[in-house]
Amino acid sequence: MTVNRRSFLSTSALAGSLLATSATAAAASPPDVPGRGRPRVRPGADRLAAEGWRRLAGRRVGVLSNPTGVLADQVHVVDSLVQAGSPPVAVFGPEHGFRGSAQAGGSEGDYTDPRTGVPVYDVYGVGIDKFTELLRKAEIDTMVFDIADVGSRFYTYIWSMYRAMVAAARVGASFVVLDRPNPVGGAAAGPMLDPAYSSGVGLKPIVQQHGMTVGELARYFAAEFLPGEGVRLDELDVVTARGWRRDQVFAETGLAWTPPSPNMPTPDTALVYPGTCLFEGTVFSEGRGTTRPFEILGAPEVDWRWREEMTSLDLPGVAFRECYYVPTFGKFTGETCGGLQLTVTDPGRFDAIRTAVDLIVTARRLYPGLFAWREDNFIDLLTGSDRFRTMVDAGATTDEVVGSWRAELDGFTRKRQPYLLYR
Repeated sequence: MTVNRRSFLSTSALAGSLLATSATAAAASPPDVPGRGRPRVRPGADRLAAEGWRRLAGRRVGVLSNPTGVLADQVHVVDSLVQAGSPPVAVFGPEHGFRGSAQAGGSEGDYTDPRTGVPVYDVYGVGIDKFTELLRKAEIDTMVFDIADVGSRFYTYIWSMYRAMVAAARVGASFVVLDRPNPVGGAAAGPMLDPAYSSGVGLKPIVQQHGMTVGELARYFAAEFLPGEGVRLDELDVVTARGWRRDQVFAETGLAWTPPSPNMPTPDTALVYPGTCLFEGTVFSEGRGTTRPFEILGAPEVDWRWREEMTSLDLPGVAFRECYYVPTFGKFTGETCGGLQLTVTDPGRFDAIRTAVDLIVTARRLYPGLFAWREDNFIDLLTGSDRFRTMVDAGATTDEVVGSWRAELDGFTRKRQPYLLYR
């Protein structure tokens, strides 16, 4: 779907017509996914690949991607472009790197990709000025984004996309998003970011669980935030993921899961992540260094009471198991931790953020000598302000905490409506 931003902003009527307009029809059906049959959802990358990448032919293409930028036949989009005789002139690697070998907070640096011979530039954490310089250096005229997001404001890939959009606008390049499903569905939840708390884990004011695809976010960013940067994209092309509905989670798409980062090993991880990632802002372990990060939580001296208390709340769509574990890295490396494991039993009823608030409120009450925030108050960056931390410290209930952001969540849900592409 091609959007001329000038006309997009000049008339509200266009927003409705955009929803009804489809991208170019694909020329062939995707191959079966091993062990799964034919996918029910067809990502944007597969649609362009089926056309032989003709839409990008003759352009100086830059690709911002990671291991999730893969086709149904498990070939990476960059490798497919090279095989099709349309190699990109540059590749840009986000957090964890283009080929995905780096841990959280790391990247792979600049190098020449040994498989394709294409130069790879490390853009994790770089500012817009540096990103713009790299696009000028490579003489990019078309920037392509293909990374699977997991639907949370603090997952850094969407902010790499934002910086790439501003850089592309500065150099007059087109921006193409190869869209993929949001693995946790299309519902929004959680607090809005206060711009005073802008950071690498939340650059612009959106809610904690935005419920949008990266293509929808790109449309939102182009209209709502790029004008504040003093730039505009003359061409934003979102190649939609055909067959996805807003009420679908990843398990319903028929697609094969590619871990978008080392600690996002399964679609189950993605379901809990918008909530349990908040434990990164506490002294408790968020399960890094286990086989179930963000599903397993705890700390030394935590006992069975946490699981019993959480089970007694009878929260919808989730079950809790008492567990003990020894992290191999991260918090409490080599120490025995007690805690619990979350299992999502009904994704349609499960509320990741409310569940996490209950987990934190309960842990603070049960273990006042153990539970604490990180000294740097990283929790404020994750939640988007100091409100969550100060309310919990003041003894607020889960209902009071969740109720405190209801109005801003409703406002965001209305504001995003014109930019949505899927029903």
